[in-house]
Amino acid sequence: MTDLSHIRNFSIVAHIDHGKSTLADRLIQACGGLTDREMSEQVLDNMDIERERGITIKAQTVRLTYKAQNGNSYILNLMDTPGHVDFGYEVSRSLSACEGSLLVVDASQGVEAQTLANVYQAIEADHEIVPVLNKMDLPSAEPDRIKGQIEDVIGLPADEAIPVSAKTGLGIHDVLESLVANLPAPEGDAEAPLQALLVDSWYDAYLGVMTLVRVRHGVLKKGMKIRMLATGALHTIERVGVFTPKPTAVDQLGPGEVGFINAGVKTVSDAKVGDTITEDKKPCKDALPGFKPSVPVVFCGLFPIDTADFPALRDALEKLSLNDSSFSFEAETSAALGFGFRCGFLGLLHMEVIRERLSREFNLELISTAPSVVYKVALTDGSIIDMHNPADMPEVTKMASIEEPWIKATIMTPDEYLGQVLTLCVERRGEQVDLSYAGSRAMVVYRLPLNEVVFDFYDRLKSVTRGYASFDYQMENYVEGDLVKVSILVNGDPVDALSMIVHKDQAEYRGRAICQRLKDLIPRQMFKIALQAAIGGKVIARETISALRKDVTAKCYGGDITRKKKLLEKQKEGKKRMRQFGKVDIPQNAFFEALKMGDN
Repeated sequence: MTDLSHIRNFSIVAHIDHGKSTLADRLIQACGGLTDREMSEQVLDNMDIERERGITIKAQTVRLTYKAQNGNSYILNLMDTPGHVDFGYEVSRSLSACEGSLLVVDASQGVEAQTLANVYQAIEADHEIVPVLNKMDLPSAEPDRIKGQIEDVIGLPADEAIPVSAKTGLGIHDVLESLVANLPAPEGDAEAPLQALLVDSWYDAYLGVMTLVRVRHGVLKKGMKIRMLATGALHTIERVGVFTPKPTAVDQLGPGEVGFINAGVKTVSDAKVGDTITEDKKPCKDALPGFKPSVPVVFCGLFPIDTADFPALRDALEKLSLNDSSFSFEAETSAALGFGFRCGFLGLLHMEVIRERLSREFNLELISTAPSVVYKVALTDGSIIDMHNPADMPEVTKMASIEEPWIKATIMTPDEYLGQVLTLCVERRGEQVDLSYAGSRAMVVYRLPLNEVVFDFYDRLKSVTRGYASFDYQMENYVEGDLVKVSILVNGDPVDALSMIVHKDQAEYRGRAICQRLKDLIPRQMFKIALQAAIGGKVIARETISALRKDVTAKCYGGDITRKKKLLEKQKEGKKRMRQFGKVDIPQNAFFEALKMGDN
């Protein structure tokens, strides 16, 4: 069994694109985890979508062996974490399995909003933090200015920050030496009853459910009978292993070690992330503190284009929710779209990634409804309900008030774009909390309603600042607002998939915009179609799709005008009757396009 003082568990935290995954590649190479032939760019980002977008979505683990200058051999368990705010839950899980963090800061861009968010998570988890200045090979690198920024903005001493270039390999050995010298070794007792934290679980088509564990006390061996404390499920361990980054079988995992187990877990719900694993014969007294359950903030409906795909969609969602425990779903039906699921996400990027994974990994063609947030509705009888879907809004007479979630957003932007950023926040009903400077960069803190952010706030922010701003947010509280439900009526029938909840001041503008979009998207019929946006019984916007007209007078050549009039009157009568009974089929892509509208 490995001596505890020779183990180091650490994660890499940073803002998006500051070089976490590339630094992980260099550390794997320096420790001989993979040969040069097996090595690839961002070796830990193993999903296609991660490679294409150049982002990390899942936290990945690797066990490396490093021979230090003092002659001792050390085991390093590295966790590469995502940088995006939408995957903050992945970060918090990885941090709970480690004792220290490498804080990677781009030597030219400096401290960004997500750098702050992730480093505060690491400080909360009681981590020893080693600052690293990456991208030192760039001509625009300014290490002294960035060190000052780390001290001013984060409050960490940065005089010993290690200059590295993950691209060229400069300074990688200094990082490894610093890890061994500065990070604390894990604590644990091999003789105590088994106590291991279930850090992550995912589905493998051949092996079933695989679980990643961090052992605190005791030893995990093959053949041992284990119990999951939260679910009470019993399983026998079939295989114990570590990622080097290839999965490699080992005899046992001792205290402080991180590895994976296969225990013939068949159902996804048995492997709850954050659960404690113990031995059935000699159980531990208490469960380990798990992770705070993630709270989804953005909801949308996912419906299969072909209704026969509904069971396949359900299976796909179950497998994905095992792999990504911050994502939740429940079944729902819609008059316009049939059977589907209401899904909860941590943000818009998270939603986009899940949708993309469903279409790629499971070949599903889906329609998603407009993203919405959870509102708290106080009814006149004194009860309070959570409303996930605008279509479920109670009648106005039964509602006392409606509250919407607000967030606290931190935006960092170069000084010259500050005016546009403030204008954007004010347009979205924001309230300024703070404005401070770190060098030539402004740090703005705003309170904003979440439903103004979920549509396209991030895209607009990036475009007004030419991509230089960074954005991070956390949930704050619920505030009562003057909100109304805008229903969209096609030929007098409400279409529930297009209804939305907006602030009263913006209702008309939003309603008019969606009617104009639908006018271009719904094909013309033989009769006029009225498109209306309404609040309750009051219509606030209307567009009309004019009728296609057959030339019924073509057969009349010459002769009396009354013959033509008679035919036209007859056609008019028929159109009237058609409009009464005529059903308008809205094509699937019209939903998709109308909902993509955002605020353009």
